[in-house]
Amino acid sequence: MQRTTDELLADVACSLMRSYSDNEDFGRRTKPMPDPDAVVQLFLDIRRILFPGYFDGGVGCNADTDVCLLEYIGTVYWRLARQIHNTLHAENGGTCECGPTGCETMALSCNYAREIISALPEIRRKLLLDVKAAWRRDPAATGYDEVILSYPGLFAVAVYRVAHELYKLGLKSMARILSEYAHSKTGIDIHPGAKIGESFFIDHGTGVVIGETTEIGNNVTIYQGVTLGALRIDKDADGGVVRGTKRHPTIEDNVTIYAGATVLGGDTVVGRGSEIGGNVWLIESVPPGSKVLNVPQIRKK
Repeated sequence: MQRTTDELLADVACSLMRSYSDNEDFGRRTKPMPDPDAVVQLFLDIRRILFPGYFDGGVGCNADTDVCLLEYIGTVYWRLARQIHNTLHAENGGTCECGPTGCETMALSCNYAREIISALPEIRRKLLLDVKAAWRRDPAATGYDEVILSYPGLFAVAVYRVAHELYKLGLKSMARILSEYAHSKTGIDIHPGAKIGESFFIDHGTGVVIGETTEIGNNVTIYQGVTLGALRIDKDADGGVVRGTKRHPTIEDNVTIYAGATVLGGDTVVGRGSEIGGNVWLIESVPPGSKVLNVPQIRKK
């Protein structure tokens, strides 16, 4: 006899409840967690502060007085503190234990939120250099406005620069939420733990991967399909991955890496002023001023 809809729903609910209780790692979460949608919205609001007048709903051309900007930053600050509070609970297993000054986790969250807000002028300075780098290196660019409004590389780098500040504070869940958001929007995967210098330009960008321990200097240009990755993943005696080691390459100042190139290994250093040609597979260091090419064979019929 066919079950009624009510019976089917009841059976599914019971099965899920058993799954929740049987699996401690992936059971029902009862403690606060960072809200991915809220974290993404925080970045979008921060972007409005960094580029006022470019995106609707922020500090617009007619609302950029000190008072309006202060109010807007204030709302971002408190929402940021709330998401940091939830992240600390999720990552550290903290509880809201009130001390002499109130919730100690929330107090720490407010300190972290202040550090992020304090970093905004420096993030904006670096992003303006990134915008200028795109304009200078891409002959197709028509101006700064086009770069800010439409370039996926700049969007991914803007997300990275905010996410990197979260990562430095140990707020890795929030940082990865942002980096994966940029990845889904642009096809550019920049780990928030990477260290990237000034005047950084990603042209086209689709398929770019920059690993966690990558170090990139100033005035570096990367084209689509470039991978800055790990050559191998070390494992411990129990077969688990070893964390906290330098697995990804170092790219020094004034380097250009063309489309499809793969540079691997924590000991690999691309020297200052070098050019890495398209589709090159590089697993060893090259001295400053090098030109590394993948030369095709041309056969005449």
